[in-house]
Amino acid sequence: MASQYYLEMQENFKNNNKSREFPAHSAKVHSVAWSCDGRRLASGSFDKTASVFVLEKDRLVKENNYRGHGDSVDQLCWHPTNPDLFVTASGDKTIRIWDVRTTKCIATVNTKGENINICWSPDGQTIAVGNKDDVVTFIDAKTHRSRAEEQFKFEVNEISWNNDNDMFYLTNGNGCINILSYPELKPIQSINAHPSNCICIKFDPTGKYFATGSADALVSLWDVEELVCVRCFSRLDWPVRTLSFSHDGKMLASASEDHFIDIAEVETGEKLWEVQCESPTFTVAWHPKRPLLAYACDDKDGKYDSNREAGTVKLFGLPNDS
Repeated sequence: MASQYYLEMQENFKNNNKSREFPAHSAKVHSVAWSCDGRRLASGSFDKTASVFVLEKDRLVKENNYRGHGDSVDQLCWHPTNPDLFVTASGDKTIRIWDVRTTKCIATVNTKGENINICWSPDGQTIAVGNKDDVVTFIDAKTHRSRAEEQFKFEVNEISWNNDNDMFYLTNGNGCINILSYPELKPIQSINAHPSNCICIKFDPTGKYFATGSADALVSLWDVEELVCVRCFSRLDWPVRTLSFSHDGKMLASASEDHFIDIAEVETGEKLWEVQCESPTFTVAWHPKRPLLAYACDDKDGKYDSNREAGTVKLFGLPNDS
């Protein structure tokens, strides 16, 4: 028996299953993220810039383009409670903090390596950035100085605090999830999660679960308290690159080089919907208040239409008549 929620969301997506694309960059988009109030969407691109859009009714209106990085902007994230601040991580060995009110970079922090991962702590006080040399640096968000630096002996993929801000998680190339105490950064546990490279990790907004995506094409869902795997989602055929929980924690979107994004009901693992894509998907992000999914694909696929602008961001969950 399908749950009431499942039936409601299926009905919702039947009526709102339109995807629209919006030009964002001159090259492929690596990362999309919503501000905490859901008013803005930011995107980071291979073209070395970040873009910010304002969500107006059912469309994204470009507000600004943020230049300054000397290399690809690989990941970005917003301040957890301040909807005006976001931070970008780049291969140019810096991170930059931006304020949408002044459209200026308010801080450039030099780091030791080419940065590929970034996250902001739930209390807003610290930014963690990971580089290609498997060093994670913890930067004070106010003073912009480094608080701590950890060199790991394994390939570090995605990094994240738990919702309570007292533990720090990282996924690694050996298929494990490493858990450190925070702020002490003492190893607490290493979980063998997948038989191959563990790529991405996300915590659900309610704090009940976290999910990891792996090169084995599986998404595993974990109970935060028990640290046990509750279920696996296995509808993708390619390495899982990106994950996002919906605002209520009840849906999980996962994507890969498969030409669709899988939307699952978290509690049952059932497929709720499939968003069709023409090419691999790099990044997905649910809106913080409504069932609207932002995502970006590899637009560089000339097979479809050479006139299509590279570097678009897309929104799924719009009314069919919009």
